[in-house]
Amino acid sequence: MPAQKNTTNLIRSFVPYKEKKGEEYMNEAQVAHFTQILNNWKLELMEEVDRTVNHMQDEAANFPDPADRASQEEEFSLELRTRDRERKLIKKIEKTLQRIEDDDYGYCDSCGVEIGIRRLEARPTATLCIDCKTLAEIKEKQLGT
Repeated sequence: MPAQKNTTNLIRSFVPYKEKKGEEYMNEAQVAHFTQILNNWKLELMEEVDRTVNHMQDEAANFPDPADRASQEEEFSLELRTRDRERKLIKKIEKTLQRIEDDDYGYCDSCGVEIGIRRLEARPTATLCIDCKTLAEIKEKQLGT
């Protein structure tokens, strides 16, 4: 079985943004920084999809042994589930890029405050500040959803 690239390690190769004293939040340089991070992430995910398709085409075989066939089907099933999650993430990245276009990026959807450069670097698709996200998670736990 080939070694799979862990998607959680994608986009980790960027250089953290160095804020300048008195710099305006979500200025042109910051927007460019996050646009590059998001586009690189999307590109890596799309390359991963291409690799999966090629791998599945290359490795597809009709094994006479039912155990071998079942193992291959399970491997393909896991890969397809991973790619499906990544497909959803690509859509989320595209929505985030649209938020940048609409000058709506970097601000909390719930309370409107700045999400923060470091939080956005850790989670570029974040739409909530850390306080609102924490509150939402607490509510989610209490409701058991």
